[in-house]
Amino acid sequence: MRLGAAGALAVLREPEFRRFFIGQSASLLGDGMVGVALAFAVLDLTGSPADLGYVLAARTISLIAGLLVGGVIADRLPRRRIMVVADLTRFLGQGTMAALLIGGHATIWELAVLQAVHGAASSLFNPASTGLVPAIVTGGHLQQANALRGLAISIGKIAGPVLAGLLLALAGPGWAIAADAATFALSAIMLTRLRLPRHRPPPAQSVIRDLRDGWTEFSSRPWLLTLVAAASLSNLLFAAFYVLGPAITARSSGGPAGWAAVQAVLGAGSLIGGIAALHIHPRRPLRTGVLALALCALPPVGLAAHLPVIAVAGLALLCGLGMTLFNTFMETALQHHVPEGALSRVSAYDWFGSFACQPIGQASAGPLAAGIGTHPALWLTGILQFLVALCALTVPAIRRLPAGVGVREAATATAPQES
Repeated sequence: MRLGAAGALAVLREPEFRRFFIGQSASLLGDGMVGVALAFAVLDLTGSPADLGYVLAARTISLIAGLLVGGVIADRLPRRRIMVVADLTRFLGQGTMAALLIGGHATIWELAVLQAVHGAASSLFNPASTGLVPAIVTGGHLQQANALRGLAISIGKIAGPVLAGLLLALAGPGWAIAADAATFALSAIMLTRLRLPRHRPPPAQSVIRDLRDGWTEFSSRPWLLTLVAAASLSNLLFAAFYVLGPAITARSSGGPAGWAAVQAVLGAGSLIGGIAALHIHPRRPLRTGVLALALCALPPVGLAAHLPVIAVAGLALLCGLGMTLFNTFMETALQHHVPEGALSRVSAYDWFGSFACQPIGQASAGPLAAGIGTHPALWLTGILQFLVALCALTVPAIRRLPAGVGVREAATATAPQES
């Protein structure tokens, strides 16, 4: 089924989502800048891809460590309040990092600690965000809302690296990270403007019971278990591209500008994927999403094959498209088929599982490249990514789950609402 342009953007007529979307778009633009700025901040300090992997792993480990408790908190307390606190924490953490870099006093351990703070705040924000969206849009607009969030990520990935590249050339990485800090402040301001019904807390029970109930909801869905496992392995393997890619382009004619261009084109692919997700509603969305996930194997294979930067950028375009389609169809299925009162906990298990292996990939990419060579390491990770997607397609629930509304409408009448 296809929608016209006006129908595809109808969700923006809902004022609460529109405010939320503005804040998120600003924050995601800042995040797009940091991906490039942090890489070259670390390489400027030590020149070591392994150090970059350790800094990135610090954020991911902290994110993973807090996700399950973050999901429980987001199902108990007003989600908007949690998200505002998380945004302000990230504002302070990124602002401190920017000050250290601009002042010339930063060290690797300080960057790692501040990235860990960022990850801890995100472990509160992400489950709350997934649970908040169904409360601020009508059910028929959920895929549109998720697609627009994907578009915001894509625009951030396009414009962010370009802005970061300019700031790197003119001033240094610290200023790009300072801009990211400011976007978290704007996101917090927009969240405070949401007008939502009074929060009604669920019956009191232990954190362990909350986690067990969330696990029951999560594990009872074979399609969700499979998608999370596929995402986790794909994130582990794709980490090699982010860790080894800057070092390869830094040694080539591309340099920092070449890596920024690859990241920007990857964002352009995500933008195309977001536009496609706004208009196309496949009968079997999870099957389509997993096929799209297989495209993520292309950029590391392109680097492994010594392709020029422009060719790697073309493969990154396809990768970005695949990432966005996969994420949009998966998140929409989650929001349709999981009761609202358990959505943040199930989302936390989703986030936890999806990123559980990523710090292993980030921390091991450098040693793996040192052991077998940079290009063989990329060949290995790229081929394995493709095989992961193929294995996911062997699960019947992935191939057969239809598009459409699940339990959400039945649950929203009695589910706790946000204040």
